[in-house]
Amino acid sequence: MDTIASLFSFITTPVSWVIVQFHSVYGKIFGPDTGWAWGLSIVSLVILIRICLVPLFVKQIKATRAMQTLQPEMKKIQERYKNDKQRQSEEMMKLYKESGTNPLSSCLPILAQSPFFFALYHVLNGIATGKTIGVINEPLLASARKAHIFGAPLAAKFTDSADKVAQLGASLTDVRVVTAVMIVLMSASQFYTQRQLMTKNVDTTVKTPFMQQQKMLMYVFPVMFAVFGINFPVGVLVYWLTTNVWTMGQQMYVIHNNPTPGSKAQAAYLERLANHVTHHGKIRRRSEKAIVKAIVAKGRDRNEFERKFINGLNKAGLAAQTDGTVVKSESAAAVQTEDGTTAATATATAPRRQQPKRQSKAQRQSGGAKPAGDATSSPSLSKSDEPQDAPPAAEKAAPKPGNGTRSKAQSGQRKGPQRPKSPSKK
Repeated sequence: MDTIASLFSFITTPVSWVIVQFHSVYGKIFGPDTGWAWGLSIVSLVILIRICLVPLFVKQIKATRAMQTLQPEMKKIQERYKNDKQRQSEEMMKLYKESGTNPLSSCLPILAQSPFFFALYHVLNGIATGKTIGVINEPLLASARKAHIFGAPLAAKFTDSADKVAQLGASLTDVRVVTAVMIVLMSASQFYTQRQLMTKNVDTTVKTPFMQQQKMLMYVFPVMFAVFGINFPVGVLVYWLTTNVWTMGQQMYVIHNNPTPGSKAQAAYLERLANHVTHHGKIRRRSEKAIVKAIVAKGRDRNEFERKFINGLNKAGLAAQTDGTVVKSESAAAVQTEDGTTAATATATAPRRQQPKRQSKAQRQSGGAKPAGDATSSPSLSKSDEPQDAPPAAEKAAPKPGNGTRSKAQSGQRKGPQRPKSPSKK
């Protein structure tokens, strides 16, 4: 551990100085030797570090969005080389290199705060061993050794012996109960954060090696925290639990307001946005306009949830514009359809064309005569428009006498009654 501490010695002094400054503030409120003063100093250190890492988090979000734009290309590579996993991985890495994206960008916040984590561990280890470190002098060292968090000393560990814990003024049972509860909370928060990312904010239509890696880390990280947590001092457990809770809340905010396209979170977000827009008739937030603008620009490349969102707006009489706004679609205004094309809505619906009724066999044999008042008669001609000298349709179609016999005579048969054929004798 001395080697690791020496590697991060350049940041040990700043970390100890920040803790002392926060302790001077909280010491005036709760008392300088209380666990609240030292515990809140560590929590404030975490909040300060995470605020400083916000630009890095924004960069991480942009890198994640860049990865999402590559989803169609990644899907094509998967379909093309589905039987050759090695070639598929090579083409994926080539695509990452050409687009300038990094699939490991989600690990940047963890890597960036690792130096602060090891520096705090070194500071608390010095307090446990009774050594001054950084700006923590003898009086501050004695005050920190007296601080207890729920009965557990700030520098105590789960694996400490009963004699060492007694020197810090506590019992072994209190230390192990407090550290065990904090380790469980730390691992559970890490697992929930990763599971929330995999189940709600991932496009399930495209499966990449990166997704498999994230799924594996969802189970590996909590186990790692549980195993290594028994060797962490109580102060480090406070630090890591606080940063896990911060990460969980930060991720919940991002998933709720800026979800990944094609994910379950996007379906829920677009449903809420559609309800809001149909109720108020407009979009207020700039972030919502940006999302609607991106959906309209996709055209035919929209996913299932985005097409449902656009169709819902059209049914409500609204149209999404290219600038991200939503306006009421007029009677003949062009609106965006689900396939990205434009269609005009008609002002009045055309009358339905009535299908003619099927005629009976007798009507067809009589020359197509229709009964009076038939619905299939043309509505454009009235009785006054018919010629006066035209004979009725029934008279026109009436057969003349002798018609049947003449037609039979023409077929080569004799006139008059026919002799019945005698049965053949065999």
